Amino acid sequence: MKRLSVLLSLLILASLALAACGPAATQAPGGSTSGYECTDPLGCVKIGPSDPVHIAFWGVLSGADSTLGEDSKRGVEIAIDDKGGKLFGHDILLTSEDAGCTPEGGATAASKLATDTSIVGLVGSTCSDETAGGIAAITKAGLTTISPANTRPSLTSPDRGPDYDGYLRTAHSDAFQGKAVAEFAYNFLGVRKAATIHDGSVYAQALQQVFVDNFKELGGEIVAQEAVAKDATDMKPVLTTIAAKGPEFLYYPVFVAAGGFITAQVRDVPGMENVKLAGSDGIFSPDFLKSAGPNVVGVYLSSPDFSAFTGDYAGFLEKHKAKYGGSTLSTFHAHAYDAANILFAALEKVAVQEADGTIYVPRKALRDAVYATKDFAGITGNLSCSPTGDCGAPVIAVYQVQSDDPASWNPADAANPNPKKVWP
Repeated sequence: MKRLSVLLSLLILASLALAACGPAATQAPGGSTSGYECTDPLGCVKIGPSDPVHIAFWGVLSGADSTLGEDSKRGVEIAIDDKGGKLFGHDILLTSEDAGCTPEGGATAASKLATDTSIVGLVGSTCSDETAGGIAAITKAGLTTISPANTRPSLTSPDRGPDYDGYLRTAHSDAFQGKAVAEFAYNFLGVRKAATIHDGSVYAQALQQVFVDNFKELGGEIVAQEAVAKDATDMKPVLTTIAAKGPEFLYYPVFVAAGGFITAQVRDVPGMENVKLAGSDGIFSPDFLKSAGPNVVGVYLSSPDFSAFTGDYAGFLEKHKAKYGGSTLSTFHAHAYDAANILFAALEKVAVQEADGTIYVPRKALRDAVYATKDFAGITGNLSCSPTGDCGAPVIAVYQVQSDDPASWNPADAANPNPKKVWP
C-alpha cells in the first residue's frame, strides 16, 4: 500500500511538471521547441506573433538607370504575391533602399539596412558598383543578400574575401556575357576590328575587358579602349578618337545615360557612319530607346536569353502585365523572382516557430541554406549555388533594336519583338 502511495505521488509530481512547461510549440519547417534558445553564431532575428517577415530590396531606384532596379523589384513583388503575401502565417513586408548605381550609394544603403535588426534577408543589389560599396556592411551584420543583376565576374571569384560571405547572385557572370559578345561580333557579324568604351564602373570596365580578351583570342584586333565619365554628355571627342582607328564594331557596355549620348551622337562623327554598335544589359531598357533617338535602330544588345528560360516565364509575364499594365522594364525581373523564392525556400528550411506564433530566424543557418541551394526549379532555369555564390543559369543571347519608339519595347512579343533576338 505504501509502495502504491509513493507511485501515485510520483505520477502527480510528473504531471504538474509537464503542465508547468505550457503547451508544446508548433513547428515551422525548420522545427521548434517551446522556449527556443538561439545558439546561431550570427544571432537570430526574432519576429513577434503579430510582426511581419521583413525582407528588403536594394538597388538603383532613381535617376537614368532606375528602370534596372524597378524591374528587379517588381520580380520580388510578384514572388511575394505568389506566396499569398505570407510566410508561416505572417505577412511578408518588403522595404527598399535606393543605392543609386554607385559605390557610395551602395555603401549608404547597405549601412542603413545593416542596422535594421528586423530584416531576415535581402534581394539586391542591382549594379555591381553598389555591391562593391556595400557588401561589407551587409555581411558583417550577419545578413545574406542575393543579387538578381550583378554581373561583374570578381564578385563570385574564389579570392573575393570574407566581406562577400553574405553574397550570392542569380544573374550570370560577365565572364560568359563578354565571351558571347566577342563570338557574336567575330563569328556572326564577321568583324575583325573592334573598339570599346566604358564608363569607369566596375561592371563596364570588367565586361569590356572580357570582350577584348576573347575577341583577341578569336583573332580579332582591338583598335581602341576608351573611357568616359558616367555623367558625360559630349561624346564626340572620344568618338572622334575612336574613328581615327578605323573600327568596324563599337562595344559600349555602359548604362542608360552614357549609352544614350553615345548612340545619339555616333553617326555625326566622320568615320563612324557605318560602324556596327553594341551594348549589353545595362542599357537593355525602353529608357535607352528614349535617350538614344533614331540612331538606336539596329543597335545590338546582349542579355540573358529569355527564350532559354526553362520555367513558366510566360506565366510570369502574364502576372506582370496584370499587376503593372505593361511590358517588363529591363533585364533581370525573372532573376529577381528566382532570388526571392530561393530566399523564401531557405527561410522555410531553417525558421523556428513557437506555439504563440513567434518566429526565430538563425542568420548563419539561413546563409548556409541559401548556399546549399541545389536543383531549384526557377523560371530562369534549374539553379544550384556554387561555394562562391553563383546560382544563375548563364545563357546569353544578342538582340537587335527594331524601333526607336519606347512604347514598342517588348522583347517577349512573339509576333513583333523589340528588340528582336538575332543570335544564337
